[in-house]
Amino acid sequence: MIPAAFDYERAKSVDDAIDLLGQHGEDAKLLAGGHSLLPLMRLRLARPSVLVDIDRLSDLEYVRDAGNHLAIGALTRMCDLALDPVLAQHNPLVANAAGQVGDPQVRHRATIGGCAAHGDPASDPTTVLLALDAEIVAKGPSGERVIPAADFFTSFFETALQPAEVLTEIRVPKLAAGTGWSYQKFHRRAIDWAIVGVAATVERENGSIRRARVGLTNMGMTPLRASAVEAALVGSPASAEAIASAAENAPEGTSPPSDTNGTAEYRREMSKVFVRRALQEALSR
Repeated sequence: MIPAAFDYERAKSVDDAIDLLGQHGEDAKLLAGGHSLLPLMRLRLARPSVLVDIDRLSDLEYVRDAGNHLAIGALTRMCDLALDPVLAQHNPLVANAAGQVGDPQVRHRATIGGCAAHGDPASDPTTVLLALDAEIVAKGPSGERVIPAADFFTSFFETALQPAEVLTEIRVPKLAAGTGWSYQKFHRRAIDWAIVGVAATVERENGSIRRARVGLTNMGMTPLRASAVEAALVGSPASAEAIASAAENAPEGTSPPSDTNGTAEYRREMSKVFVRRALQEALSR
C-alpha cells in the first residue's frame, strides 16, 4: 500500500531534530532506519504529517566503554552491535540478540534506538534492555533525562518519550565475571517477529543462583520481566530441576496475544519451554 501524504525534513543535528519536532507538533515522527515506522505507514496504521530524518547523524553511532556501563548510540545498527568487540567482551547478550533480529538486510538498516522508541513488545532488543535494567537517555527542549527501561515501555507501541524528545543513547551494564546469559526465541522464519522470546542472565555463588534476570518477548502489551521466575530462582541450586520448576512460573502476570501464529494459551506454554532453555544455556556458559 501507499502511505498517506507527509512532509519531509532532514535534521542536521540532535538539537535541530528537537527544534523540528517542536515546530511540527505531535504529528511529527522521527525516521531512523525505517524498519519499524515505514511498514505501519504503508498500512496507514501510522499517519505522521511530517517525518524528521535523523538517519545521517553519525555522532549517534557508537559503542563505548563508559566505566561502570556501556554506552550505545541510538543510531547504531544491529549488524554493528552483533559484531562489536566491546559488547563481545562486556555484554555479549546485547550482541547476540542484535544478531538474531530479522535478516541481514534488516540488521544493516535497523537501529537500536529506533527499535526501543518504537516500543514493540515483539521486538528482541527491547526485551534484552528490560532484562538488563538498561537506561535510555532522551534529549528534549528541557534538556537531557535518563529513563530506566522498567519505566520506558509504557503500553502497546508507547514509550515514555515526550513528543519533542530524541532518544540519543542506551546504557547497558557490564555483565559481572561468570554471569551466564542467553537469548532464545521461537519463530517460523528468520525474518519473522518472535512468537515467544526470552532473555536471561544468571549469576552464581557457591553452587547456587544468586540472581537471575528474565525478560519475555511478545507476552503482553510491553516487554515483560518474569518476576515470579526470578524470585523462584534466588538461592536455589544451579540445577536443571530448579530451573524446570521455576520456569513453570513464566506465564504469571502475562497477557499474551492470540493471532495467526498462536493462541494466548499456546504462548503461555511456549514461554515455559523457552524460559527453561534460556536459563539452561545461561548456566552452561
